[in-house]
Amino acid sequence: MKVTIGNVSLAVEERGTGNVSLVFLHYWGGTHRTWNKVAAELQSTYRIVTYDMRGWGESSAADDGYSISALAAESAALIEHLGLSKYVLIGHSMGGKVAQLVASRRPQGLIGLILVAPATPTPSHLPEAAKEQQIHAYDNRETVLQTLAFLSARIPDPDTVEQIVQDSLSGTPEAKLAWPTSAMLEDISSEVSKITVPTLVLAAELDRLDSIEQHRREVVARISVARLEVIPHSGHLLPIDEPMQTARAIDSFIGQLHV
Repeated sequence: MKVTIGNVSLAVEERGTGNVSLVFLHYWGGTHRTWNKVAAELQSTYRIVTYDMRGWGESSAADDGYSISALAAESAALIEHLGLSKYVLIGHSMGGKVAQLVASRRPQGLIGLILVAPATPTPSHLPEAAKEQQIHAYDNRETVLQTLAFLSARIPDPDTVEQIVQDSLSGTPEAKLAWPTSAMLEDISSEVSKITVPTLVLAAELDRLDSIEQHRREVVARISVARLEVIPHSGHLLPIDEPMQTARAIDSFIGQLHV
């Protein structure tokens, strides 16, 4: 379905039923489909909400930019629009940075936060060559496949590869450029200490982008209510590499919230 938030038309998918809703935020280069296999494992127990962030997939572009603050405001407004009264926010990579900012504002109804290989709340500075590589990560099919090989611990099945290629190429030029040139440099570290809901940080054993030690130092250490769990055999793309393990970790964490 399409939901209009401000001047942006968001492509939103809902599935499943349950007293607790799970709201998923995808990575830079992903869409709501990134979460398909994880959602399939959880939809018999929870109400699942996935959506394409502004400028990605079937959501429209935005004329007020792609900052972390803008993405967080958009997410919060969508949650309010859907009337979610009890929910867990789950963000992957860039979506994890957005989720941190949303949770820091202590929205009504939020009962837990799950950060899946999250981007750091501090600015992430890359060497010039790596930054240039990121800027061109989603230029064409070949660059997407190169990026996938770096982000994933193993090449997925052909259908999933095609999905990832389509999703990565779907971004508007502005959405593609925003993360490596500005959003990853935003500093929200002073905000994340305000997070009070139980928080799970899921790290990937084989992540070549964001290491386990980085998650400990930059994320867990800044959120007093956070704990770390490592998913083995996975690269940065946890929802793609190890969807069943990721789903089990999510379900186990929510089970401990006593909701």
